[in-house]
Amino acid sequence: MIRWGAAVAVLLAVLAVLAGCGPSAGRPAVGPAGRGGEGTGGAADGAGRSPDRVPPVVDRVPTRDGVVFLTYDDGAERDPRFIDLVRQRRLPVSMFLTDSVVGPGYGHFARLRSVGASLQNHTLDHPALRGLPYAGQRAEICGQQRKLRSRFGIRPHLFRPPYGTYDATTLRAAADCGIAAVVLWRVTLEGDGTLTYARGARRLGPGDIVSVPAGEAPPLTLAERTTRLLRELEEQGLRVGRLEDYVRHR
Repeated sequence: MIRWGAAVAVLLAVLAVLAGCGPSAGRPAVGPAGRGGEGTGGAADGAGRSPDRVPPVVDRVPTRDGVVFLTYDDGAERDPRFIDLVRQRRLPVSMFLTDSVVGPGYGHFARLRSVGASLQNHTLDHPALRGLPYAGQRAEICGQQRKLRSRFGIRPHLFRPPYGTYDATTLRAAADCGIAAVVLWRVTLEGDGTLTYARGARRLGPGDIVSVPAGEAPPLTLAERTTRLLRELEEQGLRVGRLEDYVRHR
């Protein structure tokens, strides 16, 4: 009987140890969503997100207001007359900036911001993001968030992926960097002042987002192209709207 009782005691002790190794014993379960910065929004650059929350992707805004949104990419063209145009016409334009392109020209964009332009995120180095690993995409997006915050004291809420290419990983990274919306476009203002359309009607309409890419020695300056576009908007009874007023922060 003594031997049997001892065997029972040993068996109960073993069972207690095994029970302590299960997830119910209070140890945290470790998985992909629990890694720092992946799925948890652990970086100081972003506000974080729930696992199923990613920013919407917009190429036009559903609105009945007679507004069109002017967005300028990269920051390569620094036309001083464009600053005058934005100030004189009170244009609420959005500048999507790439750090490696802007280089030492941030002072130009500080002046643009002072006359009403908003400054948004277009990555550090302008890579095609689709297919890159999460860490690389996040470094590009969060890195530019930090640059703009250090230079202007702002945290952009809008992001444009270079070349308009992105994947699910881009949306995860953007969310973890505090981005509220990924902004594409339906209309492009070309270097010669003409408009091209990615889809839909071949004319401007309410809610259209117009991209103005940076060109190498374009036929028309940034101010000239924008002035030509403004005349076309006026002929159609449209005006320039502030994109940030229509794509709300989270």
